[in-house]
Amino acid sequence: MKGQSYLILAFIFALVIAIFAVINVDPVQVNYLFGSGEAPLILVILISVLLGGLATASVGALRYYKLKRENSRLKSEAASSPDRFTEENVNVSGEKEAAPEEESSSSKVT
Repeated sequence: MKGQSYLILAFIFALVIAIFAVINVDPVQVNYLFGSGEAPLILVILISVLLGGLATASVGALRYYKLKRENSRLKSEAASSPDRFTEENVNVSGEKEAAPEEESSSSKVT
C-alpha cells in the first residue's frame, strides 16, 4: 500500500508540473555561468524539475546502497559469531545488560 501511495503522489506531482509548464510557454532570458540566452519557460521549468529529481534520486540511492552494505556486513558478522548476538545478553547499544536487581524488603520504605 505504501508503494502505491508514493506512485500515485508522484503521478499527481508530475501532472501538476506538466500543466504548470504547458501554461508558461513564453520565451524568457536565461543567464548561464558563461553567457546568456533565450529559452522557452516550459523548458526551463521541466529541466529544473528533472535536475532536482535526479539530485534527490542520487542522494537516496547513495544512502540506500550504504545501508545495504552495512546490513550485509552486520549479517555476516552475526553469522560468524552467533553466540555474541543473542537477545538475552546484548541490548540495542551492544553492551551487556546487567541482571535486574531485586529490591530487598529491608530497603523498602513503608
